[in-house]
Amino acid sequence: MKIPTTLKHKPVIVSENYENVDGRYAHHSDAKGLSLGLAQWNDRGKVDISAKVWRYTGEKWSRQSEELPLHRVLDLAILVCRTMGHFREAYQYEQLYDPNNPVLDRVGLQGDAMTVAVCTDNDKINEDIKLFSQALSDDDELIGERLRTLSRLLKDMGY
Repeated sequence: MKIPTTLKHKPVIVSENYENVDGRYAHHSDAKGLSLGLAQWNDRGKVDISAKVWRYTGEKWSRQSEELPLHRVLDLAILVCRTMGHFREAYQYEQLYDPNNPVLDRVGLQGDAMTVAVCTDNDKINEDIKLFSQALSDDDELIGERLRTLSRLLKDMGY
């Protein structure tokens, strides 16, 4: 299925077969494509690049299609990596985290730091973190394959 090029987000680089590789949703996904292109929020004279997940309901392109600035895509990848690092060692804690120190890390970015922490404001955190940990474990092969690919690409690029 071809990604539309007549909408506000202007695709430049596309993956139009994303539904075939969308993790556990592969071959049954409403996420039909990914694109990198010119952001829909661009103002005259100011151009931003964004990443977009194109979702299709079976009848039309969905309003639930997501568009993110590239730095946020990478920030999410950083968050995923740091989260996975925590859960590899979480077995050490009775509640899978230290309630007295829920901050997992502070990742330095742009002269400050992105705080990565367990959401203790969630009143069901002790139940939810166990469900989260199990889901992360269940998807370990899918996520691991993508992280190994990302690692290889970053190394090839000199990072």
